[in-house]
Amino acid sequence: MNGLASTGLKSLPHDARPREKLLARGPSALSDAELLALLLRTGIQGKHVVQLAQELLNTFGGVGGLLHTGAEALKVIKGLGPAKRAEVVAVLELARRALAQELQQKALFDSPKAVREYLQLQLGARNHEVFAVLFLDSQNRLIALEELFRGTLTQTSVYPREVVLRALHHHAAAVVLAHNHPSGTAQPSRADEALTQSLKAALSLVDVRVLDHFIVTREQAASMAELGLI
Repeated sequence: MNGLASTGLKSLPHDARPREKLLARGPSALSDAELLALLLRTGIQGKHVVQLAQELLNTFGGVGGLLHTGAEALKVIKGLGPAKRAEVVAVLELARRALAQELQQKALFDSPKAVREYLQLQLGARNHEVFAVLFLDSQNRLIALEELFRGTLTQTSVYPREVVLRALHHHAAAVVLAHNHPSGTAQPSRADEALTQSLKAALSLVDVRVLDHFIVTREQAASMAELGLI
């Protein structure tokens, strides 16, 4: 048996194997590292798959941090090759799509937690500013999310005319604005407040409402509406 094979799930004692544990007791019985080990399947020489999974969680701040991590960032983990990185990123994309489907099936603000999670999955891990818009129908259900503008770490140029055109394209009745703060600070700036008011004025001319503007970081998504700034 070579070094790589001995780091896999089958080398664990039978009662400690995550797959058997999941099937016998359900997924809630597994630790975060055990669930991730099921996805990774094998470790590297000198490091068992569960240890590799725990290293991933420790490096990126647990499951939440890992879900906000892109394929490029995963390269820092020794032994995590292209196939494993692709699998981790695929799970992230499935989570995004599941949340998007949930938001398309019911009014956006029936599930504010899902809105925050969706925006964090979409924008939280970016190392540059991205301005995105969630376009909603008359029932406040999600039509589409579009990333309209990208900028530097300190500012993004946002053109109200382009936002209005995309809202008309989607026949949107309302929008939710969102952009990330790569600095990790979710507090809206004066510039964020001014931009929100500018977009509200432009969109009101075509009868499209601005319901909220979220400031997104890895850890949270702050609602300007909840802060009384909309």
